[in-house]
Amino acid sequence: MEAKACAKSVRISPIKARLIADLIRGKNAKEAQIILDNYNNKAARLIKKVLDSAIANAINNNKMDEKKLFVSEARVDMAPTMKRMMFDSRGHVGRKDKRCSHIIVKVMEK
Repeated sequence: MEAKACAKSVRISPIKARLIADLIRGKNAKEAQIILDNYNNKAARLIKKVLDSAIANAINNNKMDEKKLFVSEARVDMAPTMKRMMFDSRGHVGRKDKRCSHIIVKVMEK
């Protein structure tokens, strides 16, 4: 049995968030929380929120033991991109893409 939590359309580039998600995949849930606490960037803060939610779902909804939980899946997918205009040289108008992410974290019991 597994518990899942997701955050949709989070305003961070998926490439930046995947670097942090790779660090916690397969780790013990408590160890993953410690890893994310010690990283000082936006992706770590956002993924920690989702991880905490997945752990709470496992404990409250599925009656799993907190000490036996591990991160079975930590995935960051591409969300719709916000396209904004940016003034360019010689009177042109360029485009600035503001990328968003879907963050999915699943925890399982060993």
